[in-house]
Amino acid sequence: MVLYEASGGIATLTLNNPQERNSMTAEMVGEIVAAMDAAESDPSVRVVIVTGTPPAFCAGANLGNLAEATRESLLAIYEGFLRVARSPLPTIAAVNGAAVGAGMNLALGCDVRIAAKSAKFDSRFLQLGLHPGGGNTWMQLRIAGLQTTMASVAFGEVLDGPAAERAGLVWKCVEDAELMHAARAFAAKAADAPKELVSSIKNTILEIGRVPSHAEAVEFELGPQVWSTRQPWFRERLAALQAKISKR
Repeated sequence: MVLYEASGGIATLTLNNPQERNSMTAEMVGEIVAAMDAAESDPSVRVVIVTGTPPAFCAGANLGNLAEATRESLLAIYEGFLRVARSPLPTIAAVNGAAVGAGMNLALGCDVRIAAKSAKFDSRFLQLGLHPGGGNTWMQLRIAGLQTTMASVAFGEVLDGPAAERAGLVWKCVEDAELMHAARAFAAKAADAPKELVSSIKNTILEIGRVPSHAEAVEFELGPQVWSTRQPWFRERLAALQAKISKR
C-alpha cells in the first residue's frame, strides 16, 4: 500500500492504493509510519519525497470512518500525516493529483510542495459540513497567509497546481510528466549533504520563529554553526573550495 524506494540519498514514499485514491486507511497509516522509520534509520537517506500513485495524491480519510469519528479514531488517521510532519529529515510532497482533507494535510505537513498542473488542493471541510482538523488551518496560515487560508477553508476554494503556486501553497508547479524528475532535482543538493547537517538545519528553521529578536537568533544559530565547523565534512568541503579558488 506504500511503495518505498531509496537511492541517491532520497527516499520516495508512494501511496499506492489507486482504487481508493490512496485514502488514509489504518493500513495506509501504518505503512507510512513504517516507511518513515525506515528512511530515518537509513544512514544513506537525507531527504524524503512523498507522492501518490495516479490518479490522486491522497483523497483523505475514508468517509465512512468520518461518519463514526471519535477523538481516538481521528488521531489514528492523523498519524499518517503527523508522522511525516514530525520527521527530522527534509520532506517534499510531489503532489500529482487530488490532495483532499487529510491528504491535503499530508502535503501541507511536508516542508516543501511541488505540484503537477493537474494537482488539486481541496480542504473539503466546508463542503462536508465538517470543522477543519489535523492542524489544517494552522499549517495553511503559516505557509500561505490569512487570505489563502480563508479562501480554502472558509470559502471552500479548490486550487489546482498553478493557482496553488500563485497563492504560495507550493514552491513550484510543473508539467505532470516532469513532476518526479523536478522533485528529485530539487532534493539533490540536500541529498548530497551530510544527514546530521540537513537535520540540524531543518530543526533550526522550525525553531527560529520562536526567537524574539535578531540578536537572540544570532546566539541560537551560533552553537550549531560552531558544531558544523568541527565536522570532517566541513573541512573536506572547505579544502576542496580553497583548492578550486587557488586554481583560478
